[in-house]
Amino acid sequence: MKHVLLVADGMPDEPIPSLNGKTPLEHVATPNLDALAGRSLLGVTYPIPDGFLPGSDIGNLSLMGYDPHVYFTGRSPLEVIDMGVDLQEGDVAFRMNFVTMSGLPDRPQIEDYSAGHITDAEAFQLLAEVRTRLRADDIHFARGVSYRHAMIWNKGPKNLKTTPPHDIQGVPTEGHWPEGEAAERLSDMIRRSWEILAGSSVNRIRSQKGEPAANSIWFWGQGTRPALPLFEKTYGIKGAAVSAVPLLRGIGICAGLKILKVPGMTGWVDTNYKGKVEYTLDFLAKEGDFVLLHVEAIDECGHVGDLEKKCLAIELFDREVVKPLMEGLAKVEPHRVLVTSDHLTYLSRKTHVAGPVPFIAFDSTKPMSPKSLKFGETSARAAGVTADPCHDLLPRFLDGRLFG
Repeated sequence: MKHVLLVADGMPDEPIPSLNGKTPLEHVATPNLDALAGRSLLGVTYPIPDGFLPGSDIGNLSLMGYDPHVYFTGRSPLEVIDMGVDLQEGDVAFRMNFVTMSGLPDRPQIEDYSAGHITDAEAFQLLAEVRTRLRADDIHFARGVSYRHAMIWNKGPKNLKTTPPHDIQGVPTEGHWPEGEAAERLSDMIRRSWEILAGSSVNRIRSQKGEPAANSIWFWGQGTRPALPLFEKTYGIKGAAVSAVPLLRGIGICAGLKILKVPGMTGWVDTNYKGKVEYTLDFLAKEGDFVLLHVEAIDECGHVGDLEKKCLAIELFDREVVKPLMEGLAKVEPHRVLVTSDHLTYLSRKTHVAGPVPFIAFDSTKPMSPKSLKFGETSARAAGVTADPCHDLLPRFLDGRLFG
């Protein structure tokens, strides 16, 4: 039996008045998701347990069968694993975003959590400049992709509160700066970055082209080294992960999955959808029985509050991922496919929201009688199936208990 966990990051949303009270998923044409849902078990699950902030770290741990209450140690540690960092006992890893701020220096406000989805080449040059000026005996920096990078603090602070930058776009940073143990040192590094980045040729060129400047860094998502049970040992099957996002690849590495490095993955609407599907099918045909296939673009469009782009990203997911994946799997019998999301992302808030996310669970050996429906939040809730806790969903999917 071949298995695919297909995660459409941040796809669910709230009803939107301009869409006649429909969500983006319910509004756009998704013939392939609709057809799949019409032969499958539908329901909802809750990837964000009570007491946790809604984020892709918690949501994807849950979807991968790991109880966040037991295994979550912070977001950044999962990301730096993918960056090749070997976290030692006492190390604390922080996500470091390049962001666009206005109002510097007296009234700083984050305008763009991603500095306009800055390119890798530009970000790497900026990181080199930050690393040269801010490095200390106990402070080190790790290179990620685009705006996503990391800072490692040897014997760093454990009791610290930070805020994700995508949660505070368009509002003053006052009240959202790091709080707790050693918070002032962290805040000082952010303020020192303003002068460093203002003098960079990268930002001068971006400004000349009318692109947002990456004029500040922002730290968040700190934590210590994680320890996840190995996927193959737990389920007895070999697996792989396909994602453009360091967080997802980090979860995959910690779980012992093979990371499939698809050329042209960006995490945006221009990502290499075809390659992601082809690598997934090739792995299932030749090497293993499970693939986590993650698509990030829908969530990113939600974070910038772009309704048109989010709708486009959902349509691309349906046409460029779901359609060829199901056509390819039809030649690899038998198979199961679980389509879902790690959290809601509200366009109105430009950030993540906890709550029920819809899922489709298909088993080629137990196809349900075809029915006509529009897949979305409403139809999934109406199906009456609730998978809670979410970390039990994947085990029940893999061993077939989900299908009765």
